Amino acid sequence: MISDEWSTTSNPGGYDLIVVGERINGQFPQVAKAIDAKDVKFVQDLAREQVSGGAHLLDINTGPGRDDAAEAMTWLVKTVQDAVDARLCIDTPSLKVQQAGLSACKKEPMINSTTAEQKRMEKFFPLAAEHNAEIVCLTINEKGIPNSVEGRTEIAMLLLATAMDKGVQPEKMYLDPVVLPISAAQAQCPALCDAITSFRTLNTPPPKTIVGLSNVSSGAEERSLLNRTYLAMLLGRGLDAAIVDPNDVELMKVVKAAEVLLNQKLYASSFLRA
Repeated sequence: MISDEWSTTSNPGGYDLIVVGERINGQFPQVAKAIDAKDVKFVQDLAREQVSGGAHLLDINTGPGRDDAAEAMTWLVKTVQDAVDARLCIDTPSLKVQQAGLSACKKEPMINSTTAEQKRMEKFFPLAAEHNAEIVCLTINEKGIPNSVEGRTEIAMLLLATAMDKGVQPEKMYLDPVVLPISAAQAQCPALCDAITSFRTLNTPPPKTIVGLSNVSSGAEERSLLNRTYLAMLLGRGLDAAIVDPNDVELMKVVKAAEVLLNQKLYASSFLRA
């Protein structure tokens, strides 16, 4: 008889999905104002709320168009680390700003992100090796984002091979097939699911995968419904991590339900209260 207590086959007390909280991002007007004002309480409350909601890592992004981005990144990293014990995901396309964020991290960081463009791989894979960081690898090359599963898989293979050549092992990588908005590229939604399946054949053990989930609902109505439905579809394909809003309660319920249905955790009637 299964107890009414929450039980797990793999990760006691947590999610099998690696949850990366997306809210500390200067693209959100309130966060941008908090960075400008050096509002420690606002940023730290946001960090605590996301960790309480189930985030394993917190994405840290200073937002676009800042002349002081490196200094702002250092301040954000130190401010967040003073409040929570979570690992951080340094989210910036700038090498200088990445270096500032990584240098301030106390725990093993994640780099978000590199593409398969040669000039970016030459910069960001050595940086990941230097800091012993995990790294998000977008299946984008000099021609852009492929429309086909085969095109994405070919780029994923290049990313894996180049990373290993630069001293980054596959277990440090998260392949990102790049979610596109359903409002602009509806046919890409099922193609991306197939890409997740395809990526899992590229190595033994399978390479890890990640998505920026909320991109799928950008510009659409019923954003939360679209996000959580798509997440359930991707979890069924073996998705390992997602950049999400961990304070979206209904979305996090989907994570817990999926883990039971995928036999990753033992069912108990209290599974949603874990």
